[in-house]
Amino acid sequence: MEAACADIVARAGRLAVWVNNTGVLHTGPAWEQDAATRDFMLDVNGRGVVNGTVAAIDAMRHTGGGHIVTTVSLAGITAVTGEAVYAASKHAAIGFSLSTLGDLRQAGIHDIDISCLCPDGIWTPMLHDELDDPGSALSSSGRLLQPGEVARVFERILDRPRPVTVFPWWREPLLRVGDILPRAFLALAPLLVVQGRRVQQRMLRERDGAARPGWTTSPAPAVP
Repeated sequence: MEAACADIVARAGRLAVWVNNTGVLHTGPAWEQDAATRDFMLDVNGRGVVNGTVAAIDAMRHTGGGHIVTTVSLAGITAVTGEAVYAASKHAAIGFSLSTLGDLRQAGIHDIDISCLCPDGIWTPMLHDELDDPGSALSSSGRLLQPGEVARVFERILDRPRPVTVFPWWREPLLRVGDILPRAFLALAPLLVVQGRRVQQRMLRERDGAARPGWTTSPAPAVP
């Protein structure tokens, strides 16, 4: 990480934006996964964010500040049946990012921003490869996002930094209710899993000429 940051500074003169865009997923209850599988998710999704952020801060402090954006997930702010270790790694990412932002401000460093983007499920290979897996159904329970939609939200965050952005926005109040009433939220989880399986099965049936089920070549809708 340090070498990558140093290379950017050497070529461009400064590191203005650093993106932690890490994500690996293995589904299933934690007790059914071996230690190597659990460690892999925690290392990539959690420790990768820590190391990347620290390296970026070191470079930005000496080159005029900058903006660090971490792609987290809705799994970083709620419970996710079938993805416990993945959710733990994403909770770690958002907890570290917000705490480090607080440390920067307490140290009097105001020219470095840290933002977390928490999108719903996105049609990238990570979810495409899990279409046959009921364990990932909860990630498919909403309207699955196109990468272009998320990229536009990312651009908006760069223009107007904020600590946490949930996309789509209407998901956030529902998830916050789950924080207040976790027992009720977990009781609803089986219904969300059923909805997710329906979406997965529909995408598997699609044979519209796309490179992968669910991909579209049409422009993404504008983000308000």
